[in-house]
Amino acid sequence: MPEGPSIVILKEAVQQFKNKKVIAASGNSKKLDIELFEGQIITGFKSWGKHFLICFPKFTVRIHFMLFGSYRINEHTDRPARLHLQFNNGELNFYACSLKLIEQPLDEVYDWSADVMNPSFDHTKAIEKLQTQPDMLACDAILDQHIFSGAGNIFKNEVLFRIRIHPESRIGNLPNEKLQELVTETVNYAFDFLSWKKEFILKKHWLAHTKSICPRDQVKFHKAILGKTHRRSFYCDVCQILY
Repeated sequence: MPEGPSIVILKEAVQQFKNKKVIAASGNSKKLDIELFEGQIITGFKSWGKHFLICFPKFTVRIHFMLFGSYRINEHTDRPARLHLQFNNGELNFYACSLKLIEQPLDEVYDWSADVMNPSFDHTKAIEKLQTQPDMLACDAILDQHIFSGAGNIFKNEVLFRIRIHPESRIGNLPNEKLQELVTETVNYAFDFLSWKKEFILKKHWLAHTKSICPRDQVKFHKAILGKTHRRSFYCDVCQILY
């Protein structure tokens, strides 16, 4: 599943279609009337966390790539597209994804201050949200899209290793400085992720995710399915403190 920075990269890559008219549309979506798009002009592209948003004058299409979704810009595969948009200057194709039509203003649908990639991200509000859930595990907190929209499992493992917090630590047990650090480093990692992803070197910078040996202590990482999210965690019992 693409994480927030990957959706930002997609948003940047499709700017050639802003203010362009859809001259033809097709797709195998059963939830949308595909003919709705023909003749419509794209007014812009936005992202919120893992949601990619294509904006038209009277509605927006939300694309969520789920586990196996993908896209192609100015090319296509042999597989049927969930949504195909044709323009005079190229084409967009989306595969194996979830589509939803949004007719309300996006500011009524999305809390932009929760998006770790958005300039409006609110550090203080994130702290307040965390403090209302003292029993939440740190491994679940980073994956909570209402607090850190766009953060995924790579974020979780890398951030908790960076700040030396065991994934099963409870939020209410964290010292204030560690709680602050958790929020700050989740946002910092989002932009590191973006930079490394653009340079095709993201995996080279993984310190914990999918790794076997702790680079600080040279001991074996633990690998476990933890928390309510049931996602893979990679962590070191020596340097990551259980609060």
